[in-house]
Amino acid sequence: MAAWQWLLDIAGAVLLLVVLYGAVLVVRRRVLSRNGGTFELSVRVRSSEAGRGWVLGLGRYHDDSLEWFRIFSPSPRPGRHWARADLEITGQRDPDGAEAFALYGGHRVVVCETPAGQVEMAMSVSALTGFSAWLEAAPPGTDWDQNRR
Repeated sequence: MAAWQWLLDIAGAVLLLVVLYGAVLVVRRRVLSRNGGTFELSVRVRSSEAGRGWVLGLGRYHDDSLEWFRIFSPSPRPGRHWARADLEITGQRDPDGAEAFALYGGHRVVVCETPAGQVEMAMSVSALTGFSAWLEAAPPGTDWDQNRR
């Protein structure tokens, strides 16, 4: 077989893999979203440099926790999760500098305090409203001040 035929076969195989990967990502997002409660949520995984370390993803409310999935990962498991009782919003701001290019358009950066330390998340204003309401809502009989003792 000629060299150009090998190159054509390799290019076809690479194209097929890219298409299959895209199909897996679409199916995964549909499966994650089937019960509702999903929204675009970016998380800052490294804070060593200003404006760096952001990873795009999806957030999903599941029972009493917030799950975060990387947008370009085929894994059906969340990359991170936080219990509702462990999250507390301590501030919010607009993305500055390089963050504006690294995040989805129109998102706000939300700083949350957890037992493990600070977590920075970015979400749309409407998702932030829902997130705040979800944090404040709790099943009947829940002690509101359990984290502050």
